[in-house]
Amino acid sequence: MIARAGTGPLRRLVVLRHAKSAWPEGVPDHRRPLAPRGRRDAPAAGHALAAADLLPDLALCSTAVRARQTWELASAEWGTPPPVRYDPQLYAADVPELLAAVHETPAEVETLLLIGHNPGLEDLVAELAGDSLDDALEQVRVKFPTSAIAVLAWRGTDWNALAPGTALLTWFTVPRGKKR
Repeated sequence: MIARAGTGPLRRLVVLRHAKSAWPEGVPDHRRPLAPRGRRDAPAAGHALAAADLLPDLALCSTAVRARQTWELASAEWGTPPPVRYDPQLYAADVPELLAAVHETPAEVETLLLIGHNPGLEDLVAELAGDSLDDALEQVRVKFPTSAIAVLAWRGTDWNALAPGTALLTWFTVPRGKKR
């Protein structure tokens, strides 16, 4: 089904855009926290990943406060969260920078969670996906909102083989938490 993918184990790149952030006056962009909606949506994203059996072996997360808080709230929905690496290069990263971070993933990791920002994440998903199930790729191209999750699957002996057009976009969802 993954037409242009290589050989090797099935690997999954789970891309999670940070949850909705607040815009407090005088707070630099990197330090912006989650808004109340983001604090509801981040756990919903973690729950959605668990329900879909998409728990990662490793997480790469931007150092921005809103991304870190998204990770903390999402991973709190899982029994034992995997290791996380906070990478300052993921903040405001474009496709080459994001792909470089993914390429550094150890070969034993089969499912990698990447938590970051737009427009980089949306562009990364669109560039890596050679095809998608249903209309998922079209949905990503229309809008990749906060808390959106995209799952790319491909086969490869290591993460360096992941290249534009080699993955299949297997799932796209936008979990939302319930208002209280």
